[in-house]
Amino acid sequence: MVENFLEGLAYLPVQRALFACILCGLSCSLLSVFIVLMRLPLIGVSMSHAALAGAVVGMLVGFNPVVCGFVLCLIVAGALGPVSDRSRMAPENMLGIFFSLLMGIAFLGMGILTRTKAGALSLMWGNLLSLSRADLVILSIITAVLLVFIISFFKEIRAVLFHRKLAASSGVPERAVYYTLLLLTGAVVSSNLSTVGGLLIFALLIQPGATALQLTYDLKVFFLIAAGAGIGACVAGLLISYLFDLPSGASVVLVATLIFAVAYAFSPKRLSGKRFQRNPHYEQDTRRNLPGEKTVF
Repeated sequence: MVENFLEGLAYLPVQRALFACILCGLSCSLLSVFIVLMRLPLIGVSMSHAALAGAVVGMLVGFNPVVCGFVLCLIVAGALGPVSDRSRMAPENMLGIFFSLLMGIAFLGMGILTRTKAGALSLMWGNLLSLSRADLVILSIITAVLLVFIISFFKEIRAVLFHRKLAASSGVPERAVYYTLLLLTGAVVSSNLSTVGGLLIFALLIQPGATALQLTYDLKVFFLIAAGAGIGACVAGLLISYLFDLPSGASVVLVATLIFAVAYAFSPKRLSGKRFQRNPHYEQDTRRNLPGEKTVF
């Protein structure tokens, strides 16, 4: 069966799909570290609905739906940070508001559309085997920018992840770092609409980071585990979808969920927590900042 996949690599669409899987897994998994540690799970859902709303608006006014979805994702990402800061609302609350607004716009536009809605809906499901060279170029550029940003500002990012206010009081430009992360999230989501699809991509923005959270406290190792889980899920999902003729996006997400389930089952954090809870002096021990009380830093 694997031989069939290796033979399929001789074809350009399969080569593009494999390359896109690696880029998608890497970019989404790196962002999942921030999303998990900053507790912003709604950001992937909000961005995917921004892409759908932009695509529908583009179809209504006669523009390219993919380009419109990309632009609206960036607009929402750029507006989210300043609006939540100025309104003094928690980012997760603002994400919920943006999510409901964008969902309303998307479904209102789809109700108004008189022609086929396939162009807009295709962005929600993705199709790895229909990627163009331009799709790969855009995805490569955005992934490279994300990598350069993380490597160049790793110390500042670590400070922001630990505590935004403490980072600001220490002289770290936390707003610039935070807003850049939001913009990069919008760019990654919109550039991956043709791979996994907007409806499923939020799983890749959470599960690799959640997997790493079960296994380590070290931030550098956290990034490495998340990247490995994300790339592995995408490549394995592509292999399964090719061999068994299954939807590629759904296969990727199911494999990512399986990887998380295995990491959770054998998590040293969870197992050590159970061991400490069996200790009759557990309540006194937890005050000493035992491993179960550590944070990623």
